[in-house]
Amino acid sequence: MRRLLYEITHTTTYSYAGQVSVSHHLLRLALRAGPRQHCLDHRLSISPAPAVTSLHGDYFGNITHFITVERPHQQLAITSHSRVALSPAFIPEPTETPSWETVRARCRGDRSAHALEAHEFTYASPLVPIRPEFTDYAEPSFPKERPVLDAVTDLTRRIHEDFTFDPTATTVATPIETVFKQRRGVCQDFAQFQIACLRSLGLPARYVSGYLETDPPPGQPKLRGADASHAWVSIFCPGLGWLDVDPTNNCLPFLRHLTVGWGRDYSDVCPIRGVLMGGENQKLEVAVDVVACGALEDLTV
Repeated sequence: MRRLLYEITHTTTYSYAGQVSVSHHLLRLALRAGPRQHCLDHRLSISPAPAVTSLHGDYFGNITHFITVERPHQQLAITSHSRVALSPAFIPEPTETPSWETVRARCRGDRSAHALEAHEFTYASPLVPIRPEFTDYAEPSFPKERPVLDAVTDLTRRIHEDFTFDPTATTVATPIETVFKQRRGVCQDFAQFQIACLRSLGLPARYVSGYLETDPPPGQPKLRGADASHAWVSIFCPGLGWLDVDPTNNCLPFLRHLTVGWGRDYSDVCPIRGVLMGGENQKLEVAVDVVACGALEDLTV
């Protein structure tokens, strides 16, 4: 099978005005394995070195590292190195998918394992409420009996056209209602808003965290560390499984989106979260490089 090989470096640096005596952190930085995506290598480089490191899978199957740093420090640097082989996504003809009402009904009444898993993603979550105004926004894309992927791609297009990408407009704590009102934000906001629209219609949708290979402006070299984490949406379609859509870029992910994890919303897949003793005036710096290294033919893993 023909696959693309990617190398990803994600460095997060915390600097503190005061000294931290001990800190505990959960890391979700290792990419998931799946039918399309094979993580060939993953390494963490952490300074100061942690006294404790453990690895487990969370409720959603995402790879999670737990670390404890017991050495006093005023800076913590965490670098994740990954080599990943990615094969193309299967994208069905949108107009040949089941109607959105059929999908909603199946996820309410079907008791198969896949449908029950999808049903979990029809409810409100900590960062994604269900509101009538989100239903109202989505409804023009969902007339009676419209095929579900056709409807979702139309909603994706509308969000892309109606909302402005503005990194200064929001933070990770900005409510979706504010994003909707000001129509500005970043990929996390657009993904969570689309999920809110879909769940408000009774459709299963989950939040996907990962990376996107990007291109520099025409005529300019790609800058080191200039990439970023990315977020998009997956919808469930009976018989086809989970299908990805990217409202930030108005596309169906095919061969440039690399998945770290998924959950109900950003709070389930935050790359790094922690608890500190000490430390003041935290400063955060993040640098990400996503590099395509060429194709691999007939890869066996």
